[in-house]
Amino acid sequence: MTDVTVNSTICDFVHEIHGELKDGKIIVDIESPCEKIQQMSHMEIPMMEILDIKENYVMEKAKEAKCSSNCLVPCGILNLCRVEAGFLAKSLAEKAGSMSIEFK
Repeated sequence: MTDVTVNSTICDFVHEIHGELKDGKIIVDIESPCEKIQQMSHMEIPMMEILDIKENYVMEKAKEAKCSSNCLVPCGILNLCRVEAGFLAKSLAEKAGSMSIEFK
């Protein structure tokens, strides 16, 4: 089980994302105050459909939910999936702690 928190400071929402690999799919559940992101909760993401940055299951679901192009949640979901699938070491992700975008 992998858990991540996405702090979307531009829209002032905090999203809790939980995922677990089961039978070749990453089961993702999201707790979010955002109605668009709520539409994406409980996804069953095929493990091999997370590799491409543009053409992947998560981005398709974000497009269907009409997420803004600056929404950080799809990126958070993809990183969670990469950890669960073993494409990103959990120890490395935990050591990094967080990712951020800073406007100067």
